[in-house]
Amino acid sequence: MGQDQTKQQIEKGLQLYQSNQTEKALQLWMKVLEKSSDLVGRFRVLGCLVTAHSEMGRYKEMLKFAVVQIDTARELEDANFLLESYLNLARSNEKLCEFHKTISYCKTCLGLPGTRAAAQLGGQVSLSMGNAFLGLSLFQKALESFEKALRYAHNNDDAMLECRVCCSLGSFYAQVKDYEKALFFPCKAAELVNDYGKGWSLKYRAMSQYHMAVAYRLLGHLGSAMECCEESMKIALQHGDRPLQALCLLCFADIHRSRGDLQTAFPRYDSAMSIMTEIGNRLGQVQVLLGVAKCWVARKALDKALDAIERAQDLAEEVGNKLGQLKLHCLSEGIYRSKGLQRELRAHVVRFHECVEEAELYCGLCGESIGEKNSRLQALPCSHIFHLRCLQNNGTRSCPNCRRSSMKPGFV
Repeated sequence: MGQDQTKQQIEKGLQLYQSNQTEKALQLWMKVLEKSSDLVGRFRVLGCLVTAHSEMGRYKEMLKFAVVQIDTARELEDANFLLESYLNLARSNEKLCEFHKTISYCKTCLGLPGTRAAAQLGGQVSLSMGNAFLGLSLFQKALESFEKALRYAHNNDDAMLECRVCCSLGSFYAQVKDYEKALFFPCKAAELVNDYGKGWSLKYRAMSQYHMAVAYRLLGHLGSAMECCEESMKIALQHGDRPLQALCLLCFADIHRSRGDLQTAFPRYDSAMSIMTEIGNRLGQVQVLLGVAKCWVARKALDKALDAIERAQDLAEEVGNKLGQLKLHCLSEGIYRSKGLQRELRAHVVRFHECVEEAELYCGLCGESIGEKNSRLQALPCSHIFHLRCLQNNGTRSCPNCRRSSMKPGFV
């Protein structure tokens, strides 16, 4: 199969994929991969296969094709292709919650010599790196990466990238419990979809609606949360987007739990867990088990809650997610306090404070925890975050966290 024929077949596959004939598109692209002798064409079709498997939640297949694409890029001896393939490798590991590997591959991308693709893909590299740092609960580094991605988006008039970054920022602020910003950023993403997204995939609308649903639930606006989540789920079902279906099911379960309707919440958590396990989203499994544990606590079935917490702790430690561990230690602390088991209680209190320190989840001005309750936060240019009220009261212009770091022995 020659260059022109390969190109035609790739385009035909894209048309099938965009019309939701996914399996036909995959079959066509696999035939191209088997028969084409054109290296550039093979590289492009591997990129299509990576994207398609990502959106379907087939993350192990996504990784497999990303590895083959790296080999093809090396054969082509082109830095532009190499950058694109390393980015796909980073994204594959991000989806599989291999966050340290994601960061390593992103750094490889950033270390490649200047390429034409760097201006286009640099923002996507920063976004993937930010998502990985967020997965590890390294909040300052995550925010720094998201802000870099946002600058790339603005400098290149890339509204699609800006939309994706806004959704990640929504997730960031939901985790550190600034619910006002957690809603602001996905609302901004939804505005971008409305203004520029006529030719975009519906996944961008679905993504923004999902993140709005999460923020509305946290704010206690459960009707709005349900409405946004239903809109997101509708699109996810139309497009066979298994990862988003799992997230929506988790959000539905959390909404029902917030309403006190535990009988409806449990089966939603079960369905979310089934898909999360199927696609390999271990961080999603932690979030599901945390919700399940809270339901058991509400029912005063404390041993069942502890069983869910133990499973979640193993997964959270496996992926390196400090925030998940912190929340689980906090929940365990409450359970052991009610049981009157002082030794176990003390162990979880100690581990909770260690996680707070490791994630730097405290205000460097007042010393109180960040992320314990809904608070308005503000980031300084260094990306360290503080309570807004503390910055206003102290009138500080330099970061106290950075200043303390510069005073550590051996600092150069």
